[in-house]
Amino acid sequence: MTKVAELYGLPTFQPANWKAIAARQQCPFLDRKCLKNRKSEPEITIGTCTMNFGKKPDPTMICPYRLLERSQIFVDCIHLLGLHEPGNELRIIAELTVPGGSVDYCLVSVRDKKPRDFVGIELQTLDTTGTVWPERQRFLREHGVSVKTKHVRSGKPFGMNWKMTAKTILIQLNHKIETFEHLSKRLVLVLQDRLLSYMQAEFSFDHIKGTRDGDPMHFHSYELHQEPLAFKLQLKERLSTDAAGIAACLGLQVDARVELAMIVEQIEAKLPESTLLTVGGGIVPVAPLS
Repeated sequence: MTKVAELYGLPTFQPANWKAIAARQQCPFLDRKCLKNRKSEPEITIGTCTMNFGKKPDPTMICPYRLLERSQIFVDCIHLLGLHEPGNELRIIAELTVPGGSVDYCLVSVRDKKPRDFVGIELQTLDTTGTVWPERQRFLREHGVSVKTKHVRSGKPFGMNWKMTAKTILIQLNHKIETFEHLSKRLVLVLQDRLLSYMQAEFSFDHIKGTRDGDPMHFHSYELHQEPLAFKLQLKERLSTDAAGIAACLGLQVDARVELAMIVEQIEAKLPESTLLTVGGGIVPVAPLS
């Protein structure tokens, strides 16, 4: 079995013109050229959305933009907009600055060109150790695409950095959640079910069970369901807690307060370049994910 599960958004278990796909370098989730560039060859993108990893290989997402499929993650956050009313527009804004860093996306309820409510949305997939490039090149060569032999022969393995990924995102959430709690707003972490399961096993998650819409911190975990022609992102589990609950996971506390007016001002400035969320999805603005 190839270790590449999805290349440029397409499942590798299906036949395709991989030479043309690799040449086009198109990300279907952003509707633009892939943003994962090789450091040594910036004009070439890597295109690996998902890798098969583990003793019993399971598709593991390694690109956060993979989570943007069909804009489903935004639709699944609409119920957290407590002040949203029928007739309001729903807009997606990329990157919102808050104390402790920034939030990848913001789902905003807008009326008369003014934000009425908003939900912060963070995306997190698995960081890798080593490089997936040799696996990508081996897959392409196996499907008749000419690649450099030195890349194919590389014996350097890749791995999943479970601990660092989980710890880093929990620390980042702890830096930001007090702000959202102070403002009576919601922050949602969108991640794969495999990563959430790891966090529940390795950190203090016993107190985080079930979900309440009124909680400021929400976890939305998604599974990659294999269908006949592709993988499909499906919401699997929702959890919620508050600032104290996130602090309990790490034993850390950060006082990050900010006036609501500061965030609203940012939202209003970004509204002209925002994307209207529609039932059919649409092009999502690019958030500069780390």
